[in-house]
Amino acid sequence: MGPNPTATSAFEGALQAACARLGYSGAVYRLLASATREIRIEIPILLDNDELAVFTGYRVQHQNALGPYKGGLRYHPSVDIGEVRELASLMTLKTSLMNLPLGGGKGGIECNPRELSLHELERLTRKFVQLMGHNIGPETDIMAPDVGTNAQVMGWIYGEYGAINGPHFGVVTGKPLTLGGSPGRDKATGYGVALTLAAYADFHGINLQGARIAVQGFGNVGHHAALCLRDLGLKIVAVSDSHSTIYCPDGIDLDAVVTQKRNHSRFAFLPGHELLEADAVLGLPCDYLVPAALGGALHKDNVSKVQASVVVEAANAPCTLEAEADLNARGIIIIPDILANAGGVVVSYFEWVQNLQSMRWSGAKVDNELETIQRHAAMKVFEEARSRAITLRDASYDIAVRRVKEAIDAAGF
Repeated sequence: MGPNPTATSAFEGALQAACARLGYSGAVYRLLASATREIRIEIPILLDNDELAVFTGYRVQHQNALGPYKGGLRYHPSVDIGEVRELASLMTLKTSLMNLPLGGGKGGIECNPRELSLHELERLTRKFVQLMGHNIGPETDIMAPDVGTNAQVMGWIYGEYGAINGPHFGVVTGKPLTLGGSPGRDKATGYGVALTLAAYADFHGINLQGARIAVQGFGNVGHHAALCLRDLGLKIVAVSDSHSTIYCPDGIDLDAVVTQKRNHSRFAFLPGHELLEADAVLGLPCDYLVPAALGGALHKDNVSKVQASVVVEAANAPCTLEAEADLNARGIIIIPDILANAGGVVVSYFEWVQNLQSMRWSGAKVDNELETIQRHAAMKVFEEARSRAITLRDASYDIAVRRVKEAIDAAGF
């Protein structure tokens, strides 16, 4: 019997299709689509004005057949159990695709970190760790930064976990360097995006010099992706944040844009540049479009505007099912998130390994090891897609699902 046709999201649809192509039963699909454990907690804290506030937090531990659960913790007003559940499942397949000895997890707190003071964020984070109890740990579930969190938040997690269980650097990754963090972690996801596109170009014999790139989203991932892609010789013609798009067909002054964003938190007019609406970036003339913001950025109402020949998914699930169908029908290549944005979890793995072994790697070693793993995974996906005449997403999912299934079988789950 084939997989039960109950997919309701882009991830579930891709997973279901992979199980069907691989000849797996409906039971296997349901196992891979379901989490081992889902945790919901109510987090009460005192605000700075002495009022009580209660926030909802989640942690979904999807699969640990290949190793401990691993995944980010995000702080955002839209966090809900459905989003966290899907991202945890995606992380299982991402670690599998990159051939890492880790499983998949994800967490989040429904809050707006911009509306909380630094002290309130610290209290919220520490209370979350207290309530999670023994469900997290260096050999159980390792958290990392995500949307709305950063190295400081990871430092608080390390500190609170240590106060309860005794200090262990490996409980969390993306920490400050002084607490066992790894060099290269901040840029890892963006650097991995650049490495994946470079591997794609090498595989297909494409010259990237002067190719036009538009980057949607200028947070940590989009910012570093733009810088790394520029270093590869590509021309960054547009970047956007939640307020606006800054565009120059001859190539934006990226250094000036970075300075603007750092000093003023948003883009402003620059001579020779156009300042456009935030979503204009998706429809500008370019060779490669890099959505690096939140999920669902490309959907049925705007996907027809895309002019790029390749979409590189730096964000998680930036294309809805309808958008992906449209892009595929027009022959626009999608380099999927499960591959393109895996650099962050790879360097998180490096940090975890360094912590377990009480070692320190150099930044050069981190970059070299990331390039080796990212390029190997990318080439394997490109070869699988070509040999079987399937999309890059299908090839990525088939490789990842196959490895998880083999691990489950080998362990006798």
